[in-house]
Amino acid sequence: MEPIYITGVGMTPFGRHPQWSVKDLTRQAVTTALQDAGCSARQLQAAYFSNATQGHMEGQHMVRGQLALRAMGVEGIPVVNVENACASASTALHLAVQHVRSGAADIVLAVGAEKMWSEDKARMFAAFDGAWDVHDTEAGRARLLAMGEGVMPPPGSQSPRPYSVFMDIYAAMGRLHMDIFGTTQQQFAAVAAKNHAHSVHNPLAQYREALSVQQVLAAPPISYPLTLPMCSPVSDGAAAAIVCSAAGLKRLQGDARRAVRVLACVLQTGSEREAMDLENHLVRKASHRLYEQAGVAPQDVGVAEVHDATAIGEILQSELLGLVPPGQGGPAAERGDTSLGGSIPINPSGGLESKGHPIGATGLGQVFELVAQLRDEAGARQVPGARIALAENGGGLAGVEEAVACLTLLGR
Repeated sequence: MEPIYITGVGMTPFGRHPQWSVKDLTRQAVTTALQDAGCSARQLQAAYFSNATQGHMEGQHMVRGQLALRAMGVEGIPVVNVENACASASTALHLAVQHVRSGAADIVLAVGAEKMWSEDKARMFAAFDGAWDVHDTEAGRARLLAMGEGVMPPPGSQSPRPYSVFMDIYAAMGRLHMDIFGTTQQQFAAVAAKNHAHSVHNPLAQYREALSVQQVLAAPPISYPLTLPMCSPVSDGAAAAIVCSAAGLKRLQGDARRAVRVLACVLQTGSEREAMDLENHLVRKASHRLYEQAGVAPQDVGVAEVHDATAIGEILQSELLGLVPPGQGGPAAERGDTSLGGSIPINPSGGLESKGHPIGATGLGQVFELVAQLRDEAGARQVPGARIALAENGGGLAGVEEAVACLTLLGR
């Protein structure tokens, strides 16, 4: 199979950016990626533009990518708009990789941009309401919340303030994990404390304040076992990547030695299963395909960015990806195995909990971090000797799991 490369990446700061539009964010991320690759806008042969909420937030329901890219002078090429809930950006990358692999183009852009933060909190949180079956809302909510019935939330562990219903669902998944494996709230707090410590060294992260486990536990509750620092914030931001074939790489002006190879990229849709049947979880299935496609094993992975919309998500995904044994995600975090300096560092960027989660940009934000890691350019958060990196990005809900997941393996 012909090699596919990521030759340039760009990312804005993630956070609250009322002064920047979707077009502004797109311009910043794409311009940085082009400069990083030594690529001109005229050399782009196609683009995949990821966004999930601009229709809801601004009424721009169609042709979002064409408008955002034309505003910065990228026009006259195929532009495909991509929406796959929180997995939108990684799906845009997946499509760009397939486009290049097909031979239809040598240089393709993947970019995701999102503006989610608003003073209108009801409107802001309602942006997530379309990420599950709107024709089955009550039954679907009951089915998902039933996963947590084995562990009774203590009094006072539910926030009286508005928050996304997805936090209740993550909390139910966490209580199921507690019930099956004996995972503790303190272990979830250890994940959050670790990620907040990592984000101190990430200048593009939304939050950059270190927190102890005890500070995480003492923070305002959201939905048991979650407290506020265990949950990703609402964010604005953009990220981009330039995807090339070997022929495309030769036409660029950047240093080819900094190119990172796409070893495998897998997109998986969920299927019906029982909540406790984790062997048939869509991420478990996708990981088998990913490792087989790349010809590597989980123990070959040196660094990972996983979808930690909450600390519970990181523990679940670390196990489903085979990075730690089933039921050991909590103890691994508590021991420091998943911290910088540990045996398998996870979310050195600070993860979604600290770096931020502008959902149409999130997956490419993970790739931005992993490219820096593989180039040995991550500074104080560098994982020494990282040669294979894994990104896992999930989106939406269907049944008792994510509706979709996209997994990417990168290597040098």
